[in-house]
Amino acid sequence: MKKLNILIVVIIVILIIAGLLYLFSQPAPQTVSGDETTVLAENLEVPWAMDFLPNGTMIFTERIGRVSLLEEDGTTAVVADINVNQESESGLLGVAVDPDFNENKYIYLYYTREDGQNRISQFILDGTLTGENILLDNIPGSPIHNGGRLKFGPDGKLYATTGDAGAENIAQDVNSLGGKILRLNPDGTVPSDNPFGNYVYTYGHRNPQGITWNPDNGKLYTSEHGPTMNDEINIISSGGNYGWPDVQGDENRSGYISPLRVYTDFTLAPSGIAFYQNRLYVTGLRGSQLRVLTLSSDGESITDESILLNGRGRLRDVVVHEGFLYISTSNQDGRGLPSDGDDKIIKIKL
Repeated sequence: MKKLNILIVVIIVILIIAGLLYLFSQPAPQTVSGDETTVLAENLEVPWAMDFLPNGTMIFTERIGRVSLLEEDGTTAVVADINVNQESESGLLGVAVDPDFNENKYIYLYYTREDGQNRISQFILDGTLTGENILLDNIPGSPIHNGGRLKFGPDGKLYATTGDAGAENIAQDVNSLGGKILRLNPDGTVPSDNPFGNYVYTYGHRNPQGITWNPDNGKLYTSEHGPTMNDEINIISSGGNYGWPDVQGDENRSGYISPLRVYTDFTLAPSGIAFYQNRLYVTGLRGSQLRVLTLSSDGESITDESILLNGRGRLRDVVVHEGFLYISTSNQDGRGLPSDGDDKIIKIKL
């Protein structure tokens, strides 16, 4: 019995030491003061993506299938309930507003169908979302690694991030839609200047969930989940191979494009990413923080990195709109520790 008690004490001490080592290995946080943050909406169910209509109204998705509008005064209105397969990481994911919304009223959604495959569809926002027009179907899906971000680029094309759906080898197959950055015309056709004559823009991705541009030079950045750390921030070049699963993290091999930043010392689990005044703002899920990466003048390297926001749990998306950051929490996604009012959409003055 005495030996057993000693063994228990030793195990407890080891666990305490391991916990302290993990804690002190994390970057020292810098937090925004409370009077600079505003909670715009709460009691949401995994708000996954946000975009803005030309009149300043936010449109956002919740993974359970709900699409809502959010006014500046905090009032919300549900405009659609999409039938989705919401399991682990799947469900209703990305949303994008057409650049010509005032003329056509088009909204684009990325979601997991009830049979588990992913789809990109175009809708008309006329009080509610109506008239679904399926643009791209049968994107590989599973309970994990669905990608899901939708954004319009400065070139007027619609970009989508897709994951490997747990079948890592499809990321290297340029004829598969999984593990890719896809590029579409707004009507769902293939752009004539895509590198492989199909929807694939880049390949070799594991689970990219964020995409953003420098509007001044068109440089494209993405955030991507790695396996057991090795999360990446990438600069995207048409036709590029980003390595997965052949090359991971900070490995450097001919024929593969290396990350701008790779996190080898802890798991950030980056999701949303936004660009503003030569800085990248990156939300971390497991990392539970908003990272700020200051770029060099040419945008090809990082000159400084800090933490702007933490203490809110898992952070899913971040967008910039008229001098403010908008951030969604993801504490109801089954992997967080929800607090009162979770999940939320938060606004921060830049």
